[in-house]
Amino acid sequence: MRRIRVFLLVEAAAFAAAALVHFGVLADGYQHREASIAESVIAAVLLVGLALSWPLRSWVREVGVAAQGFALFGTLVGIFTIAVGVGPRTVPDVVYHVGIVAVLAAGLAVALRAPAGDAGRSAA
Repeated sequence: MRRIRVFLLVEAAAFAAAALVHFGVLADGYQHREASIAESVIAAVLLVGLALSWPLRSWVREVGVAAQGFALFGTLVGIFTIAVGVGPRTVPDVVYHVGIVAVLAAGLAVALRAPAGDAGRSAA
């Protein structure tokens, strides 16, 4: 289903951008090694989910739920690390986490509402 794939692509791009910020590539002053690693792993999982959505066309829904569920869990761990003072505590980090939770929740809702088993037959 096209909508699930679009969510996976946008989410992967958002996590890749966040990782590049925390690696110090896109912005200076926000480096945080652990956050960049976590965001890179989440971006990779979302990209793998996107890639698997073509050969596993009848499993697009399940792949979307699994990849986005993993990303949401990882993001909630990130929010926890911010709350306890281990993770980066800048305003952009907090805003990003709130925003990406909303996007992930919307993506999960789209995937969960897709028909099981035949999600890949509609709009490739």
